[in-house]
This record gives sequence, structure tokens and C-alpha cells, in this order.
Amino acid sequence: MIAIIDYDAGNIKSVEKAVQYLGHECITTRDESRILGADRVILPGVGAFGDAMERLSEYGLIGVIKEVCSKRIPFLGICLGLQLLFEESEESPGAAGLGILKGSIRRLPDDARDSKGNQLKVPNIGWNSLNLTGGGRLFNGITDESFVYFVHSFYLDAADKSIVKATIDYGVKVDASVEAGNVFACQFHPEKSSETGLKILENFLNV
Repeated sequence: MIAIIDYDAGNIKSVEKAVQYLGHECITTRDESRILGADRVILPGVGAFGDAMERLSEYGLIGVIKEVCSKRIPFLGICLGLQLLFEESEESPGAAGLGILKGSIRRLPDDARDSKGNQLKVPNIGWNSLNLTGGGRLFNGITDESFVYFVHSFYLDAADKSIVKATIDYGVKVDASVEAGNVFACQFHPEKSSETGLKILENFLNV
């Protein structure tokens, strides 16, 4: 059973449908026993960092998420779910993240330009090619420079670059996916990234 954590964030239904499409039973829940009893746990989300942390606290989910990670249950954060795993975000000064992984969430620079000098829009909405750094279990069978779908104005700057398994260039180097033991996370949306994204999601579900 796959548990998808429900904390009133956006995009949860899309993740649920993708998991079901891949032939896995899933439940969207904030029930502690169901989350801790799951084979794998997913924290999706679209929204603001500070608001999301408030909801996780309100629903008593902060301790549950930390326990999932400490019990070595495979855990996947998607988009905002990646950002919440880290310590802080420039989106919500003073709001502490889960702190499961070390690093900060920073705002994409308004003056970001591509390699040809063209102005890049913020938020970054659309398809970007991944630079795979090697060894990421999510990317088994995925070729370097495969395209995935992003929607974000803030990006991860991981303190420990050894956990970074994919990046993109968007005026700055964006740490687009990380892996640390049983904890996986993607800034992009695998559930919206066509066959490549489904393969990435399937890799997690089979890890």
C-alpha cells in the first residue's frame, strides 16, 4: 500500500491517479497508523512553504514524517514536498522546514538568463532537461537530458551535494532531485512528465 500524505496541498489527486495507473494500491490520508503502516509514502504538494508547514503541524504530521524517514520506509517528496524536507526557505523567512535533509530553498533570480543570454521567466513553468549526476535509483533506465515538467519559483540549494542526483540550469544550478538512504525527492512533477515521469515514479514504487 502506498500512502499519499493529505495536508490540503495542491496536486495530490494527480499523484494518486499516476500511482493507480502504474498498478499500485494507494490511499490519501493523514492518519498516522496508515502512514506508518504503508510500504511507501509520498509527500506531494503545490503551495507556499510556510503555509504548508503550518498545516503539517496542525494535522500532527511533522513527527509522523520524521518517523517514516527514521524507520527506513521509502519516502518521496514531490515539488513543495521536496522543499519541505529541508531546513528553511526564502519564501517564508523564519519558518522552519522539516530539517530531515540539510540545505536551503532559495528564490530563482529575477534576472536569470539562459546560456544564450535570453531572459528566463520566474516562475519556471515548463519542460527542462535533467543533468543526471549518477547513481540515482529514481533514474534507472532514464537517459541523461531527459525532459521533465517543472512549476516553481524557489529551488533547492542542498548543503551536501553528494545527495544530488539530478540538476537543471535555470540561470542558476537547481538541485532538481536528491536521494539520501530511503528519502527521495524531486523538484519536478513526475506525475506530469509523460513516460519519463511515470518511469521515475515506477522506479520509486519498486525501490
